[in-house]
Amino acid sequence: MLEIRNFSKSYTGNRKAVDQLNLSVPDGQITGFIGHNGAGKTTTLRCVAGILDFREGSIFIDGHDIHKEPVEAKRVTAFLPDNPELYDFMSGIKYLKFVADLYRIPADVRTERIGKYADAFEMTGVLGSPVSGYSHGMKQKLALISALIRAPRLLILDEPFVGLDPSAAFVMKQFLREVCEKGGSVLFSTHVLEVAEKLCDRIAIIRGGKLVEEGPTEQIVGKESLETVFLELAQEGKEDA
Repeated sequence: MLEIRNFSKSYTGNRKAVDQLNLSVPDGQITGFIGHNGAGKTTTLRCVAGILDFREGSIFIDGHDIHKEPVEAKRVTAFLPDNPELYDFMSGIKYLKFVADLYRIPADVRTERIGKYADAFEMTGVLGSPVSGYSHGMKQKLALISALIRAPRLLILDEPFVGLDPSAAFVMKQFLREVCEKGGSVLFSTHVLEVAEKLCDRIAIIRGGKLVEEGPTEQIVGKESLETVFLELAQEGKEDA
């Protein structure tokens, strides 16, 4: 579903935020992308989503090169940033209809999908209210609904559990698994290692812009917890610095 090959991204002063990253996200699986702040997670996700440009390496989504076929790649992708920017002047339902219009979702299909996800996230009763009056958690749920109604082949989320109450987090996990059951894939970054260990089929750990571990969750964790593995890798990074 997602193939990242020899990907690097530099900022001012030629500092590499990501350095020669190679990562595959298989069909039908959830991959957790883990690393400390500044490790390169968000930069990678934003480049995959087509928000940031890059010059080194290649990224393919469902077989589409995001440089050569950006529209085709974005059509099958949904990206949820860590702090979604929504149109506050719209009501929740108008925002969802706006997204549905952008992606040409038929009226009967959008109605069914909006109803399904809004009910699950307990948002149906507030969709008529302005987004400006929503709490952070409500905005997070609205952004999730807007991503899910598109039935993406690849769902990318940056710290999706931040701001969600336990009930909403549980519902989201179910829908992430549903995306995979339909043949899609999920890539998400998180600091909640326990969630990653229980939810993800695969784990990728990035440190200082470089991928240091990647593979099936049970293989990465072994007989230890993901937290232990992550802290051990972080300590190795300090010793190598």
